[in-house]
Amino acid sequence: MHPYLIHSGHLLLPTFGVLAAVGLMAALTLSIRTATTVGLNPERLWNAGLFSLLAAFALSRLLLIVTNLHDFLAYPILLLMMPSLNTTGILLTILATAIYLRLRHLPLLDTLDAWSPCATLTWAFLALGHFAEGSDAGLPTNLPWGIAIPPNSLRLHPVALYAAVVAIILTIVLLRQLPRRTHPGDTFALALAASGTAQFLLTFLRQPYPNPGLLDPIQWISLGMIGLAGIVLLLQPRKLVTHAV
Repeated sequence: MHPYLIHSGHLLLPTFGVLAAVGLMAALTLSIRTATTVGLNPERLWNAGLFSLLAAFALSRLLLIVTNLHDFLAYPILLLMMPSLNTTGILLTILATAIYLRLRHLPLLDTLDAWSPCATLTWAFLALGHFAEGSDAGLPTNLPWGIAIPPNSLRLHPVALYAAVVAIILTIVLLRQLPRRTHPGDTFALALAASGTAQFLLTFLRQPYPNPGLLDPIQWISLGMIGLAGIVLLLQPRKLVTHAV
């Protein structure tokens, strides 16, 4: 495990943070290509992606401050360094992004299609970050590629590495499917269904949540993604996508 790229005195450079930043920049760069594929202006899609990232950062930090105002007043720098993106922050980011797309007259389903392989590419980098810091522990295994997370010697499934491989494969599949989509929203629905299914299955190799109930939280989210994919397919306009010959 390599949780830090640089660890010298008080100077800490977390591997996860670096890989997350690289993944986000790679996704923005990829959006230039996918925008052209779906017939959108690359610069406008880049700006929309950048807005979404900045909105996620700003809204998550704002929620962190509002819900921990006393701690923020006492230790502002320390609090702002904490991970802060939660479900509420994600929902607010989705709302802010939807409003931005509406104001900029970017078609929602075409935009989501273009962003789908960008999102799975980001997922691959985030999964590699989790693998580097050893934060996505799997169940014990005797398979030769099992890894031990120090200080324990028990070999575990490298679930984060599995997720990274799945995300990379899915990114390639989505990039190949994108120019062949029949209707706006097809690629987005495929990304939701495939990612949700993969995450649901990976939970069987992860260490379970304490007192998860009927399903783990990730499994509920995965089922929600699969259900949303079906809704997108049912509600998408039946306008056919015209492919250039």
